[in-house]
Amino acid sequence: MRDEAEFVAFAQSARVRLRRTAFLMCGDWERASDHVQEALIRVYVAWPRLHRAGFEYAYARKALVSVVLDHGRRRSSSEIVAEPDPSRAAEGDLAEQVTARAALMAALADLAPRQRACVVLRYFEDLSVADTAASLGCTEGTVKSQTARALATLRAMFDDSPLGELTLGGPASW
Repeated sequence: MRDEAEFVAFAQSARVRLRRTAFLMCGDWERASDHVQEALIRVYVAWPRLHRAGFEYAYARKALVSVVLDHGRRRSSSEIVAEPDPSRAAEGDLAEQVTARAALMAALADLAPRQRACVVLRYFEDLSVADTAASLGCTEGTVKSQTARALATLRAMFDDSPLGELTLGGPASW
């Protein structure tokens, strides 16, 4: 039997973290919200068996990764996000942190979807190799190789950049 109140409480508590993860994987806040909504629908369908087993968040994260990767495979996902409107003035001073974050998001966007998922799950979600493999439905060796390729690509992007310190920096607040 489905307990609606418990699911709603779970969805409200997990939504913000799932949305941040989705944003790092797709690079668009609105699309991230859509992906989280789709993932929570999948969690709702499986809620009775998840609630008994205690795998709610792990299942939600795996569902989210599947939704993001599935969306990337669809033809309709060929939309091109419009550039920001240059005529609108930015509020306040543009700090180095904002520039570094934009550069990192652009670099993440250039990665293959599975490589990006590996980097986000390993370094943002702080999952182990085994947990990342379980979330992606692949082997640990695949996670290791995809992560290594992604990190090599990211390093190469920032080698000649004034933002090269991004590879050495600590965690940032997203």
